[in-house]
Amino acid sequence: MDAFSQIILLIALVSFFTFQWLFHSVSPWISSRVSPGFLRLNPKQKIEWNSRTVSTFHALVVGIFCLYILLFDDAVNQDPVWGDPTMVKINVGITTGYLISDLLLIFYYWRAIGDKFFIIHHLAALYAYYYVLGQGMLPYFANFRLLAEFSTPCVNQRWFFEVLGYPKSSRPNITNGVLMAAIFFFVRIAVMPVYYSRMYTVYGTEAFYRVPLGGRGAWIFSSFCLDIMNIMWMHKIARGCYRVMRARDRPKAQLQENGKAD
Repeated sequence: MDAFSQIILLIALVSFFTFQWLFHSVSPWISSRVSPGFLRLNPKQKIEWNSRTVSTFHALVVGIFCLYILLFDDAVNQDPVWGDPTMVKINVGITTGYLISDLLLIFYYWRAIGDKFFIIHHLAALYAYYYVLGQGMLPYFANFRLLAEFSTPCVNQRWFFEVLGYPKSSRPNITNGVLMAAIFFFVRIAVMPVYYSRMYTVYGTEAFYRVPLGGRGAWIFSSFCLDIMNIMWMHKIARGCYRVMRARDRPKAQLQENGKAD
């Protein structure tokens, strides 16, 4: 194992222990002081609260790093298949540590946060990241996928509002819902043409065929599967957002009608 690979392994290990520390110590300490409602939650809700707090922190760190790479890492942008993966490996190493940490928490607190879908998602992501960390291939596409993390904070915030008892028609909930729908659309749906146009430009090239069959399968198949799910989720989010806004506007319309009748 070369020196850089040892550094990436160390980053993944530090990431793992950092997210464990955030879950067990930092999140409960901060949450109890920032949100008094945290203390009124039952044990299962507190476990999920801490899990989502850590998830939000990870999403912001990795998402910002991902955006920086897309904007300023010329080596990866010029050669999306075999460009210098140094920066991407660091980012993926952080995510790898987080995914393993989250898997451990899911298994340990199964009754509170157990979810078969998340296990499949995490294992599939770790399988794909093996090709990035182990062989340095497809850095652009691996990093591009991390853009989706920007939608995670709003998704988690929706759960926080729900467990704290905020009505769905409340201003904070509606504001968060609109932001969630907009961000989800921009980082998961609107970027699809960019992603697949880059995939098309490298398909069939020498660089493409240098990628092992397993790597190509993990890349192409997982991309299609993820985006099918993203489209389905986008549809549900848009419908939910529309229903909540209609429900909020209905009382106003009724008041206006009553005013006219008077």
